[in-house]
Amino acid sequence: MSENLNKLSGQGVAIWLDDISRERLRSGNLEQLIREKNVVGVTSNPTIFAAALAKGDAYDTQLHDLAVRGVDVGEAVRAVTTYDIRWAADVLRPIYDATGGVDGRVSLEVDPRLARETEKTVAEARALWWMVDRPNLHIKIPATVEGLPAITQALSEGISVNVTLIFSLERYRQVMDAWLTGLEAAQAKGLNLAAIESVASFFVSRVDTEIDKRLDAAGRPELKGKAGIANARLAFAAFEEVMASDRWKRLAAAGAHPQRPLWASTGVKNPEYSDTMYVDQLAVDGTVNTMPEKTLDASADHAQLTGDTVRPFYQDAWNTMSALREAGIDYDDVVRVLEDEGVEKFEVSWNELLESLSKKLAVVS
Repeated sequence: MSENLNKLSGQGVAIWLDDISRERLRSGNLEQLIREKNVVGVTSNPTIFAAALAKGDAYDTQLHDLAVRGVDVGEAVRAVTTYDIRWAADVLRPIYDATGGVDGRVSLEVDPRLARETEKTVAEARALWWMVDRPNLHIKIPATVEGLPAITQALSEGISVNVTLIFSLERYRQVMDAWLTGLEAAQAKGLNLAAIESVASFFVSRVDTEIDKRLDAAGRPELKGKAGIANARLAFAAFEEVMASDRWKRLAAAGAHPQRPLWASTGVKNPEYSDTMYVDQLAVDGTVNTMPEKTLDASADHAQLTGDTVRPFYQDAWNTMSALREAGIDYDDVVRVLEDEGVEKFEVSWNELLESLSKKLAVVS
């Protein structure tokens, strides 16, 4: 096992793998990563599934059966993705049991084309929760304005939620409010709050990519590579404020678990930056870091872990955000662009997944 990853886990950071595929499951690779690299959860998204389906023959038998049955492509996608999620959930079930349901989680996203439609998102969340039928599932719901009431409704029904595509501090506070409201509604219904888990996926590297581009245009390269980490650190400060509130303390007394911040988009996009910067500089207890395998391997090999790299740097983070504002960076516009692009990218990946699956169904039928 990796000394670095052991150290990171020992700091209270849950290491999740940002990838899934049928081949990874049938080869035993996921089990190996659990044993050797401290992986205690899995996240997925439409891009990951599109990539998994595009290579190898792991899906051929199931696709043949779906084609013979004449299943339409929309239901075929659900059948294929939920199969992988159930399998991964079963592999991770011992971790789920050992951690009281906190880790050992697997995330499955609602159809991203529904990101602006509340009622359809709720209906899809219910359907996926029922289809997977595993207690260690997270349904991923995007943190759009329309997604916020869907998050509340899903949680109020006992559906565990991974809130995805969070970029702004204001939206993150709205997400935490939606989460608390959902738990309060679940409590009013008499549901077991300890069984309802949630994480809030705060995206990191995409913030740097967008702001770095604007800094180059503004002639301020000395500020590049700082925004994503500063933004995430301030998100954790907002999380700590909620954890200190009476509203949360009442729910905690009833058995609820915190909605942990999850650092997403932790693969470094700029080769000039350290490939472990979003691990090294966001190490703080009570968080999740979901990593692509490349980042996981890099962290195992050469992460530079120096203790808590979030709480002691709140003022530095505020200073960075002030410097960006003085450099002409419009934060509100940045996060709006990132949310719109994030939804669009997942829609494109979903459509690619549908197209790829349609072609494969036609070939094997």
